[in-house]
Amino acid sequence: ASMSTWREDSELSRFNSRDDQSGWVPVSDPLFEVLTAAQRVSGRSGGAFDITIGPVVNLWGFGPEGRPDKVPDDQVLADRLASTGFRFLELDPDQQTIRAGRKQYLDLSAIAKGYGVDAVARYLESQGVERYLVEIGGEVRVNGRKPDGSAWRLAIEQPDAEGRQVNRVVAMDRNGMATSGDYRNYYESDGQRFSHTIDPATGRPVDHRLASVTVIHDSTMMADAWATAMLVVGRERGTEIAEAEGLAVVFIDREPGKGFTTRASSHYTSLQA
Repeated sequence: ASMSTWREDSELSRFNSRDDQSGWVPVSDPLFEVLTAAQRVSGRSGGAFDITIGPVVNLWGFGPEGRPDKVPDDQVLADRLASTGFRFLELDPDQQTIRAGRKQYLDLSAIAKGYGVDAVARYLESQGVERYLVEIGGEVRVNGRKPDGSAWRLAIEQPDAEGRQVNRVVAMDRNGMATSGDYRNYYESDGQRFSHTIDPATGRPVDHRLASVTVIHDSTMMADAWATAMLVVGRERGTEIAEAEGLAVVFIDREPGKGFTTRASSHYTSLQA
């Protein structure tokens, strides 16, 4: 009801449909919380995470506009990309309002599910539930231990589009976990594969060996956003970000002809149960 780009009556869609977004617009507590987190990750990732990239996501066929008949023309892509940029979106925390220096189309697909998981967890805790596992669309949050006293065991999937296999199992008794990958939501055109994750710098689907990123964080919302940011920049830059931000991350590279290679940040092991 608040953050969907697929619902025309959502709070986000109502802002996106405004012809003039230069005036301050009041927004709800949840939406402002997510927008604030998104802008924080955008700044810290050098723009690798950018919720204003929605028009380009739609152009490639991963939004409400549907799949295109052909790969986007360079000029059309350049025109849409020119209108994006997280720095054009302004937030006023005192008034809890937002505005855009130029018209924007905001897409929260890479962070809203994580927020939803956290929201359910907060509700459960408010009802006195101390042991739980919450999962929405692959984003997970756990707390406490199972009835037998053991930690929750969560699988990180092998990023193989041909089937479902486990790459590794993570034992946790707290925190959230989110994975971004190129192996579920994609399509092929003229023998070329196009992932749903768009690089805001180029406006094109990511195209490198990094196939999957899993982030463990005390906020599933932040894990969700960071996983997308690091999938965009690739493993080397992603590792640098993970170490600088103190993030627990598992990277899985696709090695042509060899299968997959798994590497983890130095903060990964310290958060396991």
